[in-house]
Amino acid sequence: MGDAKELAINEGTTVRTTPWPSRGLIGIEEKQAVDALFDEAIASGVAPGYNGAQEEAYCHEFADLMGGGFADAVNSGTTALYVALRALDLEPFTEIAVSCITDPGGMMPIPLLNCIPVPIDTAPGSYNVGPEQVEAAITPLTSAIVIAHIHGEPADMDGILAVARHHGIPVVEDCAQSHGATLHGRPVGTFGAVAAFSTMFGKHHCTGGQGGVVFTRSEDLYWRIRGAADRGKPFGLPTGSTNQLASLNFNLNEFACAIGCVQLRKLPDIVAKRRAMAARIREGLDGAAACSVAESIPEAEASYWKLRLVFRPDAVRCTKSEFCAALGTEGLTVSAETDCHTTPHLQDWFTKRRVFGTSGYPWASQDYKGDRDREFPCPNLTAVRETSLVLFFDEAWTEQEADDTVAILRKVEAAHQC
Repeated sequence: MGDAKELAINEGTTVRTTPWPSRGLIGIEEKQAVDALFDEAIASGVAPGYNGAQEEAYCHEFADLMGGGFADAVNSGTTALYVALRALDLEPFTEIAVSCITDPGGMMPIPLLNCIPVPIDTAPGSYNVGPEQVEAAITPLTSAIVIAHIHGEPADMDGILAVARHHGIPVVEDCAQSHGATLHGRPVGTFGAVAAFSTMFGKHHCTGGQGGVVFTRSEDLYWRIRGAADRGKPFGLPTGSTNQLASLNFNLNEFACAIGCVQLRKLPDIVAKRRAMAARIREGLDGAAACSVAESIPEAEASYWKLRLVFRPDAVRCTKSEFCAALGTEGLTVSAETDCHTTPHLQDWFTKRRVFGTSGYPWASQDYKGDRDREFPCPNLTAVRETSLVLFFDEAWTEQEADDTVAILRKVEAAHQC
Protein backbone atom coordinates (compact mmCIF):
# COMPACT_ATOMS: atom_id res chain seq x y z
CA MET A 1 0.00 0.00 0.00
CA GLY A 2 1.28 3.48 -0.88
CA ASP A 3 1.77 6.45 1.39
CA ALA A 4 -0.75 9.30 0.97
CA LYS A 5 2.05 11.72 1.81
CA GLU A 6 3.65 10.89 -1.53
CA LEU A 7 0.67 12.31 -3.44
CA ALA A 8 1.09 15.68 -5.13
CA ILE A 9 -2.02 16.90 -3.32
CA ASN A 10 0.01 16.47 -0.12
CA GLU A 11 3.06 18.20 -1.62
CA GLY A 12 4.58 14.98 -2.90
CA THR A 13 6.26 14.57 -6.31
CA THR A 14 4.06 14.17 -9.38
CA VAL A 15 4.41 11.15 -11.65
CA ARG A 16 4.54 13.34 -14.74
CA THR A 17 6.78 16.39 -14.87
CA THR A 18 6.22 17.44 -18.52
CA PRO A 19 3.07 19.04 -19.99
CA TRP A 20 0.53 16.81 -21.67
CA PRO A 21 0.62 17.20 -25.48
CA SER A 22 -1.69 19.59 -27.29
CA ARG A 23 -4.13 17.85 -29.57
CA GLY A 24 -3.06 19.60 -32.78
CA LEU A 25 -6.24 18.71 -34.66
CA ILE A 26 -5.77 21.45 -37.27
CA GLY A 27 -2.65 21.37 -39.43
CA ILE A 28 -1.10 22.90 -42.50
CA GLU A 29 -3.32 20.80 -44.76
CA GLU A 30 -6.46 22.57 -43.55
CA LYS A 31 -4.78 25.95 -43.99
CA GLN A 32 -3.80 25.08 -47.55
CA ALA A 33 -7.36 23.98 -48.36
CA VAL A 34 -8.81 27.26 -47.08
CA ASP A 35 -6.06 29.32 -48.76
CA ALA A 36 -6.86 27.64 -52.07
CA LEU A 37 -10.50 28.59 -51.68
CA PHE A 38 -9.52 32.20 -50.95
CA ASP A 39 -7.24 32.25 -54.00
CA GLU A 40 -10.03 30.93 -56.19
CA ALA A 41 -12.46 33.53 -54.86
CA ILE A 42 -10.00 36.37 -55.41
CA ALA A 43 -9.19 35.24 -58.93
CA SER A 44 -12.82 34.76 -59.94
CA GLY A 45 -14.31 37.64 -58.00
CA VAL A 46 -16.99 35.30 -56.69
CA ALA A 47 -17.21 34.81 -52.92
CA PRO A 48 -17.61 31.24 -51.63
CA GLY A 49 -21.11 30.54 -50.36
CA TYR A 50 -22.80 27.25 -49.63
CA ASN A 51 -24.13 24.24 -51.57
CA GLY A 52 -20.97 24.48 -53.68
CA ALA A 53 -18.22 22.14 -54.80
CA GLN A 54 -16.61 21.91 -51.36
CA GLU A 55 -19.82 20.90 -49.64
CA GLU A 56 -20.61 18.39 -52.38
CA ALA A 57 -17.17 16.83 -51.97
CA TYR A 58 -17.39 16.78 -48.18
CA CYS A 59 -20.85 15.21 -48.12
CA HIS A 60 -19.85 12.55 -50.68
CA GLU A 61 -16.72 11.67 -48.72
CA PHE A 62 -18.69 11.55 -45.47
CA ALA A 63 -21.27 9.19 -47.01
CA ASP A 64 -18.49 7.01 -48.41
CA LEU A 65 -16.97 6.65 -44.93
CA MET A 66 -20.38 5.54 -43.70
CA GLY A 67 -20.47 2.81 -46.31
CA GLY A 68 -22.82 4.62 -48.68
CA GLY A 69 -25.86 6.81 -48.29
CA PHE A 70 -26.56 10.53 -48.30
CA ALA A 71 -25.17 13.36 -46.17
CA ASP A 72 -25.99 17.04 -45.81
CA ALA A 73 -23.67 19.45 -43.98
CA VAL A 74 -25.27 21.92 -41.57
CA ASN A 75 -23.95 24.57 -39.19
CA SER A 76 -23.95 22.65 -35.86
CA GLY A 77 -24.71 19.34 -34.22
CA THR A 78 -27.78 20.85 -32.58
CA THR A 79 -29.21 21.92 -35.92
CA ALA A 80 -28.29 18.50 -37.34
CA LEU A 81 -30.66 16.92 -34.82
CA TYR A 82 -33.29 19.60 -35.45
CA VAL A 83 -33.11 18.99 -39.20
CA ALA A 84 -33.19 15.20 -38.78
CA LEU A 85 -36.36 15.43 -36.71
CA ARG A 86 -37.89 18.12 -38.94
CA ALA A 87 -37.38 15.91 -42.00
CA LEU A 88 -39.43 13.15 -40.36
CA ASP A 89 -42.42 15.54 -40.40
CA LEU A 90 -43.56 14.60 -36.91
CA GLU A 91 -46.88 15.82 -35.60
CA PRO A 92 -46.73 18.55 -32.94
CA PHE A 93 -47.57 17.66 -29.33
CA THR A 94 -46.47 14.08 -29.81
CA GLU A 95 -43.70 12.68 -27.60
CA ILE A 96 -40.10 11.97 -28.56
CA ALA A 97 -38.21 9.56 -26.31
CA VAL A 98 -34.61 10.73 -25.94
CA SER A 99 -31.47 9.65 -24.11
CA CYS A 100 -31.46 11.24 -20.64
CA ILE A 101 -27.72 11.89 -20.75
CA THR A 102 -26.78 14.04 -23.72
CA ASP A 103 -25.73 17.54 -24.62
CA PRO A 104 -28.52 20.12 -24.14
CA GLY A 105 -28.49 20.41 -27.93
CA GLY A 106 -29.38 16.73 -28.06
CA MET A 107 -32.76 17.46 -26.45
CA MET A 108 -33.63 21.13 -27.03
CA PRO A 109 -34.66 20.70 -30.70
CA ILE A 110 -37.57 18.51 -29.57
CA PRO A 111 -39.68 21.20 -27.83
CA LEU A 112 -38.61 23.71 -30.48
CA LEU A 113 -40.56 21.46 -32.87
CA ASN A 114 -43.53 21.59 -30.49
CA CYS A 115 -42.96 18.00 -29.42
CA ILE A 116 -42.51 16.71 -25.89
CA PRO A 117 -39.12 15.29 -24.83
CA VAL A 118 -39.38 12.11 -22.74
CA PRO A 119 -35.98 11.30 -21.18
CA ILE A 120 -34.99 7.61 -21.20
CA ASP A 121 -32.97 6.15 -18.33
CA THR A 122 -29.68 4.45 -19.19
CA ALA A 123 -29.10 0.72 -19.23
CA PRO A 124 -27.58 -0.62 -15.99
CA GLY A 125 -23.87 0.11 -15.79
CA SER A 126 -23.89 2.26 -18.93
CA TYR A 127 -24.26 5.85 -20.08
CA ASN A 128 -26.20 4.58 -23.10
CA VAL A 129 -29.90 3.73 -23.01
CA GLY A 130 -30.98 0.14 -23.59
CA PRO A 131 -34.00 -1.64 -25.12
CA GLU A 132 -35.82 -2.15 -21.81
CA GLN A 133 -35.49 1.51 -20.93
CA VAL A 134 -36.69 2.58 -24.39
CA GLU A 135 -39.71 0.30 -24.05
CA ALA A 136 -40.54 1.83 -20.68
CA ALA A 137 -40.49 5.36 -22.13
CA ILE A 138 -42.85 4.66 -25.02
CA THR A 139 -46.50 5.73 -24.83
CA PRO A 140 -49.26 5.89 -27.45
CA LEU A 141 -48.07 9.45 -28.13
CA THR A 142 -44.47 8.51 -29.00
CA SER A 143 -43.60 9.57 -32.55
CA ALA A 144 -39.80 9.12 -32.58
CA ILE A 145 -36.84 7.87 -30.54
CA VAL A 146 -33.49 9.68 -30.29
CA ILE A 147 -30.55 7.49 -29.26
CA ALA A 148 -27.21 9.04 -28.30
CA HIS A 149 -23.99 7.01 -28.41
CA ILE A 150 -22.31 8.60 -25.39
CA HIS A 151 -18.51 9.08 -25.23
CA GLY A 152 -18.08 7.13 -28.47
CA GLU A 153 -19.55 3.88 -27.10
CA PRO A 154 -22.19 2.30 -29.38
CA ALA A 155 -25.61 1.71 -27.88
CA ASP A 156 -27.45 -1.61 -28.30
CA MET A 157 -29.03 -0.74 -31.62
CA ASP A 158 -30.21 -4.31 -32.31
CA GLY A 159 -32.39 -4.39 -29.23
CA ILE A 160 -33.49 -0.77 -29.55
CA LEU A 161 -34.51 -1.20 -33.19
CA ALA A 162 -36.48 -4.32 -32.32
CA VAL A 163 -38.51 -2.23 -29.85
CA ALA A 164 -38.90 0.58 -32.37
CA ARG A 165 -40.05 -1.75 -35.14
CA HIS A 166 -42.59 -3.36 -32.80
CA HIS A 167 -44.15 0.06 -32.20
CA GLY A 168 -43.61 1.38 -35.74
CA ILE A 169 -41.53 4.33 -34.50
CA PRO A 170 -38.52 5.82 -36.37
CA VAL A 171 -35.14 6.00 -34.65
CA VAL A 172 -32.76 8.95 -34.91
CA GLU A 173 -29.14 8.30 -33.94
CA ASP A 174 -27.28 11.10 -32.18
CA CYS A 175 -23.68 10.42 -33.20
CA ALA A 176 -22.20 13.72 -32.03
CA GLN A 177 -19.70 11.90 -29.78
CA SER A 178 -19.20 8.74 -31.79
CA HIS A 179 -17.53 9.42 -35.14
CA GLY A 180 -16.02 6.17 -36.39
CA ALA A 181 -17.55 3.91 -33.74
CA THR A 182 -18.90 0.61 -35.07
CA LEU A 183 -21.33 -2.14 -34.14
CA HIS A 184 -21.07 -5.48 -35.98
CA GLY A 185 -18.53 -3.73 -38.22
CA ARG A 186 -21.09 -1.09 -39.28
CA PRO A 187 -20.64 2.59 -38.43
CA VAL A 188 -23.04 3.96 -35.86
CA GLY A 189 -25.41 6.27 -37.68
CA THR A 190 -26.32 3.60 -40.24
CA PHE A 191 -28.84 1.75 -38.06
CA GLY A 192 -31.66 4.24 -37.57
CA ALA A 193 -33.71 6.10 -40.15
CA VAL A 194 -31.45 9.15 -39.89
CA ALA A 195 -28.41 10.27 -37.90
CA ALA A 196 -27.10 13.59 -36.61
CA PHE A 197 -23.39 14.37 -36.15
CA SER A 198 -21.60 17.32 -34.57
CA THR A 199 -18.39 18.52 -36.23
CA MET A 200 -17.45 21.25 -33.77
CA PHE A 201 -13.77 21.71 -32.91
CA GLY A 202 -13.77 19.29 -29.97
CA LYS A 203 -15.10 16.24 -31.81
CA HIS A 204 -13.17 13.45 -33.55
CA HIS A 205 -13.12 15.44 -36.78
CA CYS A 206 -14.26 19.01 -37.30
CA THR A 207 -15.33 21.54 -39.90
CA GLY A 208 -13.73 24.43 -38.04
CA GLY A 209 -15.31 25.98 -34.97
CA GLN A 210 -18.79 24.56 -35.53
CA GLY A 211 -20.66 22.30 -37.90
CA GLY A 212 -22.79 19.21 -38.23
CA VAL A 213 -23.90 16.52 -40.65
CA VAL A 214 -27.26 14.81 -41.19
CA PHE A 215 -26.91 11.31 -42.66
CA THR A 216 -29.41 8.81 -44.02
CA ARG A 217 -29.42 5.78 -46.30
CA SER A 218 -32.82 6.78 -47.73
CA GLU A 219 -32.74 8.99 -50.80
CA ASP A 220 -36.34 10.08 -50.26
CA LEU A 221 -35.54 11.17 -46.71
CA TYR A 222 -32.35 12.85 -47.92
CA TRP A 223 -34.30 15.27 -50.13
CA ARG A 224 -36.54 16.11 -47.19
CA ILE A 225 -33.44 16.70 -45.08
CA ARG A 226 -32.10 19.09 -47.71
CA GLY A 227 -35.34 21.04 -47.60
CA ALA A 228 -35.52 21.11 -43.81
CA ALA A 229 -31.95 22.46 -43.74
CA ASP A 230 -32.63 25.27 -46.21
CA ARG A 231 -35.98 27.00 -45.75
CA GLY A 232 -37.99 24.18 -47.27
CA LYS A 233 -36.50 24.51 -50.76
CA PRO A 234 -37.93 21.94 -53.20
CA PHE A 235 -34.77 19.82 -53.59
CA GLY A 236 -35.39 16.71 -55.65
CA LEU A 237 -38.77 17.93 -56.88
CA PRO A 238 -39.85 18.91 -60.43
CA THR A 239 -38.88 22.29 -61.83
CA GLY A 240 -41.42 24.92 -60.84
CA SER A 241 -42.03 23.47 -57.39
CA THR A 242 -41.99 26.01 -54.58
CA ASN A 243 -40.67 25.82 -51.01
CA GLN A 244 -42.34 22.87 -49.30
CA LEU A 245 -42.22 23.69 -45.61
CA ALA A 246 -41.30 26.48 -43.22
CA SER A 247 -37.79 26.08 -41.86
CA LEU A 248 -34.61 28.08 -41.34
CA ASN A 249 -31.29 28.32 -43.17
CA PHE A 250 -28.95 25.83 -41.48
CA ASN A 251 -26.43 25.50 -44.31
CA LEU A 252 -22.73 24.99 -43.66
CA ASN A 253 -20.36 27.16 -45.71
CA GLU A 254 -17.70 26.29 -48.28
CA PHE A 255 -14.75 27.23 -46.05
CA ALA A 256 -15.95 24.85 -43.33
CA CYS A 257 -16.51 22.06 -45.83
CA ALA A 258 -13.01 22.54 -47.26
CA ILE A 259 -11.66 21.96 -43.73
CA GLY A 260 -14.01 19.01 -43.33
CA CYS A 261 -12.70 17.26 -46.44
CA VAL A 262 -9.17 17.32 -45.03
CA GLN A 263 -10.38 16.24 -41.61
CA LEU A 264 -12.30 13.24 -42.96
CA ARG A 265 -9.08 11.85 -44.41
CA LYS A 266 -7.53 12.06 -40.95
CA LEU A 267 -10.49 10.49 -39.14
CA PRO A 268 -9.59 6.78 -39.50
CA ASP A 269 -6.12 7.43 -38.06
CA ILE A 270 -7.59 9.58 -35.27
CA VAL A 271 -9.95 6.80 -34.24
CA ALA A 272 -7.25 4.12 -34.51
CA LYS A 273 -4.92 6.09 -32.23
CA ARG A 274 -7.64 6.64 -29.63
CA ARG A 275 -8.44 2.93 -29.65
CA ALA A 276 -4.77 2.08 -29.21
CA MET A 277 -4.46 4.40 -26.21
CA ALA A 278 -7.63 2.98 -24.64
CA ALA A 279 -6.31 -0.55 -25.13
CA ARG A 280 -2.96 0.31 -23.53
CA ILE A 281 -4.63 1.95 -20.54
CA ARG A 282 -6.97 -1.05 -20.20
CA GLU A 283 -4.00 -3.41 -20.18
CA GLY A 284 -2.11 -1.25 -17.70
CA LEU A 285 -5.03 -1.25 -15.28
CA ASP A 286 -5.53 -5.00 -15.46
CA GLY A 287 -5.86 -6.22 -11.89
CA ALA A 288 -6.19 -2.73 -10.40
CA ALA A 289 -8.59 -2.59 -7.46
CA ALA A 290 -10.11 0.88 -7.86
CA CYS A 291 -10.34 1.55 -11.61
CA SER A 292 -10.66 -0.26 -14.92
CA VAL A 293 -11.64 0.74 -18.45
CA ALA A 294 -15.35 0.23 -19.10
CA GLU A 295 -16.21 -2.50 -21.59
CA SER A 296 -18.38 -1.87 -24.65
CA ILE A 297 -21.29 -4.13 -25.55
CA PRO A 298 -20.46 -7.27 -27.61
CA GLU A 299 -19.32 -6.69 -31.22
CA ALA A 300 -18.98 -2.95 -30.62
CA GLU A 301 -15.85 -0.89 -31.18
CA ALA A 302 -15.90 2.45 -29.40
CA SER A 303 -14.20 5.50 -30.89
CA TYR A 304 -13.52 6.99 -27.42
CA TRP A 305 -14.45 10.65 -27.51
CA LYS A 306 -13.75 10.31 -23.79
CA LEU A 307 -12.64 7.24 -21.87
CA ARG A 308 -15.06 5.91 -19.28
CA LEU A 309 -13.48 4.26 -16.27
CA VAL A 310 -15.31 1.98 -13.84
CA PHE A 311 -14.64 3.22 -10.31
CA ARG A 312 -15.02 0.89 -7.32
CA PRO A 313 -15.64 3.06 -4.23
CA ASP A 314 -15.38 0.10 -1.86
CA ALA A 315 -11.75 -0.41 -2.88
CA VAL A 316 -10.53 2.92 -1.47
CA ARG A 317 -10.73 4.86 1.81
CA CYS A 318 -11.77 8.15 0.19
CA THR A 319 -14.70 9.57 -1.71
CA LYS A 320 -14.80 9.66 -5.48
CA SER A 321 -14.44 13.44 -5.40
CA GLU A 322 -11.32 13.14 -3.25
CA PHE A 323 -9.94 10.47 -5.56
CA CYS A 324 -10.49 12.74 -8.58
CA ALA A 325 -8.96 15.73 -6.78
CA ALA A 326 -5.82 13.69 -6.14
CA LEU A 327 -5.69 12.65 -9.79
CA GLY A 328 -6.09 16.27 -10.86
CA THR A 329 -3.22 17.43 -8.67
CA GLU A 330 -1.09 14.75 -10.29
CA GLY A 331 -2.02 16.39 -13.60
CA LEU A 332 -4.61 13.92 -14.89
CA THR A 333 -7.89 15.48 -16.06
CA VAL A 334 -10.72 13.26 -14.89
CA SER A 335 -14.36 14.18 -14.36
CA ALA A 336 -16.27 12.82 -11.39
CA GLU A 337 -19.49 13.32 -13.38
CA THR A 338 -21.41 14.57 -10.34
CA ASP A 339 -23.13 17.60 -11.89
CA CYS A 340 -26.13 17.73 -14.20
CA HIS A 341 -24.64 19.49 -17.22
CA THR A 342 -25.20 16.38 -19.36
CA THR A 343 -28.71 15.67 -18.10
CA PRO A 344 -30.76 18.38 -19.84
CA HIS A 345 -34.05 17.46 -18.19
CA LEU A 346 -32.59 18.62 -14.85
CA GLN A 347 -31.71 22.06 -16.22
CA ASP A 348 -33.81 25.20 -15.76
CA TRP A 349 -34.97 25.43 -19.37
CA PHE A 350 -36.65 22.00 -19.00
CA THR A 351 -37.91 22.17 -15.43
CA LYS A 352 -39.27 25.71 -15.87
CA ARG A 353 -40.58 25.02 -19.41
CA ARG A 354 -38.66 27.95 -20.89
CA VAL A 355 -39.01 27.32 -24.62
CA PHE A 356 -41.56 29.83 -25.92
CA GLY A 357 -41.61 32.80 -23.56
CA THR A 358 -43.46 32.02 -20.33
CA SER A 359 -46.25 30.09 -22.06
CA GLY A 360 -45.04 26.66 -20.92
CA TYR A 361 -45.47 25.41 -24.47
CA PRO A 362 -45.41 22.80 -25.82
CA TRP A 363 -46.22 21.04 -22.53
CA ALA A 364 -48.98 23.52 -21.63
CA SER A 365 -50.86 23.19 -24.91
CA GLN A 366 -54.38 21.75 -24.75
CA ASP A 367 -53.36 19.72 -27.78
CA TYR A 368 -50.86 17.75 -25.70
CA LYS A 369 -52.78 14.78 -24.34
CA GLY A 370 -50.00 13.31 -22.21
CA ASP A 371 -49.05 13.69 -18.56
CA ARG A 372 -47.71 17.23 -18.10
CA ASP A 373 -46.51 16.44 -14.58
CA ARG A 374 -44.72 13.23 -15.48
CA GLU A 375 -41.42 12.80 -13.69
CA PHE A 376 -38.38 11.11 -15.12
CA PRO A 377 -36.41 9.24 -12.48
CA CYS A 378 -33.20 7.77 -13.87
CA PRO A 379 -31.95 5.35 -11.20
CA ASN A 380 -29.60 3.53 -13.56
CA LEU A 381 -27.90 6.79 -14.55
CA THR A 382 -27.59 7.79 -10.89
CA ALA A 383 -25.99 4.45 -10.08
CA VAL A 384 -23.55 4.43 -12.98
CA ARG A 385 -22.40 7.94 -12.15
CA GLU A 386 -21.46 6.77 -8.68
CA THR A 387 -19.23 4.12 -10.20
CA SER A 388 -17.74 6.00 -13.17
CA LEU A 389 -14.92 8.39 -13.93
CA VAL A 390 -14.45 10.07 -17.29
CA LEU A 391 -10.92 10.56 -18.60
CA PHE A 392 -10.18 13.30 -21.13
CA PHE A 393 -7.62 12.17 -23.69
CA ASP A 394 -7.03 12.38 -27.45
CA GLU A 395 -5.10 10.99 -30.40
CA ALA A 396 -2.02 13.15 -29.70
CA TRP A 397 -1.23 10.88 -26.77
CA THR A 398 1.58 8.38 -27.14
CA GLU A 399 2.40 5.26 -25.18
CA GLN A 400 4.16 7.48 -22.65
CA GLU A 401 0.97 9.43 -21.88
CA ALA A 402 -0.97 6.17 -21.56
CA ASP A 403 1.66 4.72 -19.24
CA ASP A 404 1.75 7.89 -17.14
CA THR A 405 -2.04 7.76 -16.85
CA VAL A 406 -1.87 4.20 -15.56
CA ALA A 407 0.92 5.14 -13.14
CA ILE A 408 -1.08 8.07 -11.75
CA LEU A 409 -4.24 6.00 -11.32
CA ARG A 410 -2.32 3.22 -9.60
CA LYS A 411 -0.43 5.71 -7.41
CA VAL A 412 -3.61 7.35 -6.14
CA GLU A 413 -5.25 3.98 -5.68
CA ALA A 414 -2.30 2.66 -3.66
CA ALA A 415 -2.35 5.72 -1.39
CA HIS A 416 -6.05 5.25 -0.59
CA GLN A 417 -6.53 1.51 -0.95
CA CYS A 418 -8.43 -0.28 1.79
